[in-house]
Amino acid sequence: MSTMLPPSSSSGTATAPATAPAQEPRETADASEATRSTAATDPRGAEARTAAPWGTDPYANALRNGRGPLFLRRSDGWLLPLEVERWCSDAGAADLSALHRCEGPVLDIGCGPGRLVAELTALGHRALGIDVSEAAVARTRRIGGSALLRSVFDPLPGEGRWGTLLLVDGNIGIGGDPAALLDRAADLLSTGGLLIAETSPLDIDERAQVRLDDGRHAPAEKSGPPGPADRPFPWARIGTPALLRYAEACGWRPADQWSAEGRAFVSLRRPRGPRRPVRERSARTSSQSAESANSTPVISSQLER
Repeated sequence: MSTMLPPSSSSGTATAPATAPAQEPRETADASEATRSTAATDPRGAEARTAAPWGTDPYANALRNGRGPLFLRRSDGWLLPLEVERWCSDAGAADLSALHRCEGPVLDIGCGPGRLVAELTALGHRALGIDVSEAAVARTRRIGGSALLRSVFDPLPGEGRWGTLLLVDGNIGIGGDPAALLDRAADLLSTGGLLIAETSPLDIDERAQVRLDDGRHAPAEKSGPPGPADRPFPWARIGTPALLRYAEACGWRPADQWSAEGRAFVSLRRPRGPRRPVRERSARTSSQSAESANSTPVISSQLER
C-alpha cells in the first residue's frame, strides 16, 4: 500500500483551505518506501512493538473485538474509560466537524482503528495514520486507509510538508508532555499548517503515570510476570484553556475552537519562522526515542533512514 504526499488540496473545509505545495516525485518514493518498511522485519520496530503498551493486550484485543471495556488506570486506582466502540465505528458528526476543517495532506497521530483516515480518504484527502498497535494498523488498512507502525517522535515521511495534523481521541496526551508534542508537531507541518486537537471538556491540566486495564481483574489479582501492558507510561489530560496556554508559549496561533456532541476541539496554526535544521531535529528525536523506549510511551515505533 503506497502512502502519499503528491500535490493535494482540501476537499471540504469550514475554514479557507490551503492548497498543498507541489511536491517532487522523490517525496512520494520516500513515503512508499516507508510503507514497505513496515512489512519488513525490523529489529527496532520489533523492539518497539514489544515495549509499547498500546501494541499489546488488552488494547489489541479490544480493537480486534471492536469493543471494551478498556480503561487508563492511574496509580491511585482511578479509571478513565476509553471509547473503543466509538473508535471502531464510522466517523460521526463530531469527527466530521474536525475533518471538514482539514487542509492538504493529513497525518493522523495515534490513528487507532482508522475511522478518521478511512473517512478522509473517502473525502478525497491524502491521509496517513501512524500508530504503535499492529492491530490498529491492520484494521486501518482493512477499512481502506493507509497506516504505518510509527512514532510521532521518530523520523516520519513528509516531515515539514503535512498540511494538517490530527490529535483526537485524547492523543494530545501522548508522552505526557503537551509542550514537547506541540514542538514535534511544528516539525511535521508545512508553513502555515494546521493542527486539530481534541481536548478534555473539563478545564484540567493533568499529567500522570497510567497503564491500560480491561477492568476484568484488579492489579493484585493478575498472575504471571508483568507484561508491557502492565507497565505505567506517561499521559496527559488537558482542557482547551490549558492547551491554549501551551500553544501560546510555543508560538502557535489559535485558529478556531468549537464543541460537537459533547466533545471539544481546538485548531492551531503552526508557529512562524524556519524549522530547526534536519541534523538538530534528528538528534532531538533520536534522544527522545531512547527515552521513550525506557518509559514505554504510547507511540514508540521507528522509521529507518
